[in-house]
Amino acid sequence: MEQLLHYVWKHKMTPLGELTTTDGRLVEIIDPGLHNRNAGPDFFNAKVKIDGQTWVGNVEIHDKSKDWYLHGHDQNPAYDNVVLHVAECIDCEVRNSKGETLPQLMLTVPQHVTDNYSILMKTDCYPPCYKIVPSLTKLTIHSWMSCLETERLEQKTESIRRRVERLNGSWEDALFVTLARNYGFGINGDAFEQWATNLQLNCVAHHRDDLFQVETMFMGQAGLLDINSVPKKHQQNAINDSYYTKMANEYRYLAHKFKLTPIDFKMWKFLRLRPQNFPHIRISQLATLYYERRMSLSRLVECKTAQEMASLFATHVTPYWGNHYIFGAESLQNSKSMSPFSINLLLINTAVPMLFAYGRHIQNELLCERAFDILDQLKAENNHIIRMWRECGLEVTNAGDTQALIQLKKEYCDKRECLRCRIGYEYLKRVEGHNLQQNQ
Repeated sequence: MEQLLHYVWKHKMTPLGELTTTDGRLVEIIDPGLHNRNAGPDFFNAKVKIDGQTWVGNVEIHDKSKDWYLHGHDQNPAYDNVVLHVAECIDCEVRNSKGETLPQLMLTVPQHVTDNYSILMKTDCYPPCYKIVPSLTKLTIHSWMSCLETERLEQKTESIRRRVERLNGSWEDALFVTLARNYGFGINGDAFEQWATNLQLNCVAHHRDDLFQVETMFMGQAGLLDINSVPKKHQQNAINDSYYTKMANEYRYLAHKFKLTPIDFKMWKFLRLRPQNFPHIRISQLATLYYERRMSLSRLVECKTAQEMASLFATHVTPYWGNHYIFGAESLQNSKSMSPFSINLLLINTAVPMLFAYGRHIQNELLCERAFDILDQLKAENNHIIRMWRECGLEVTNAGDTQALIQLKKEYCDKRECLRCRIGYEYLKRVEGHNLQQNQ
């Protein structure tokens, strides 16, 4: 497998003993070079010593020597500075576009690396590398977690950047849409994002000083003022409900005034959803947050601590929803404030990524550093991914740790990208049983 050969070369996991070219010259790998994942030779600026002479140039790796010609490298001048061709099977000579014959090294993947890789790829036990986690040094774990935390924030930054582009460069609108999406807490995330994108905040802004009208436009654009969105057994009660009828009539006026079109109410999911998470409740909370003018990028950037951010995101419903979860159906009185647990998730998934992304946008490293600081101040998430890693022996103390481990699971374990993982590297290089026994 060529990918595994790349890995062995990159990490110098070569078999024990001397390495020689096919014509018997001694080879020493001084620097494997920079791994190139784009067009061109596989490794740039490698440094190898062949028969006592040091060569600096590129290295190309194939399963078989014939692949050199199959890929057309003999006709491509970009490969003329290859100083060594590496293959597991040497079945022919290779020449560059100048007609020069290149030295070749037959490289085999050590058996223990092949066996370990096979286990990582085939085992149903998740994660397959769990046995070595307790044996890893704190430095190895800490450095990898730091990289994963940064990688996750960079990934979220890219999503926010694309959202800003779709919203005509408005960071304020992007903040609202990002927040709305995360108000869906996974189940209704897509519906909330489409609702927020369709909301037309520039129209809502004309009535920002009237909470009822703000909530009306929020509910109306969500399709929740359509009587058919109300369960049939509650429809008559909704029709007789003064708050619902007043809001429905107001929305008809505002929709005509601003030429508004609601999203399809069927997008909202209610099955296995706690009433506290019903879209009516979340939208009322968002309406209150918007009305109180606490959700703005300038106020977010002013926050120095997680506590200040939490205060900014704390919100509640309007009075009607104190004893309702849907229109036309009364319930026990409940303030329905945003819980500390939910606020913690919103800060992790909205506030911190927005702060980091905006810092990147305006090239303000202080904002980016603050994003990391606040993430480390926030409580660790508690979900099946985090519980799994804890069972494997990893220490989890804050949200920075949990974001790193979620990134590890989703972008490496789930995709079987063990060759890019530092824990995978430690697993692959061990000789079966040897490394574990040393640490027992």
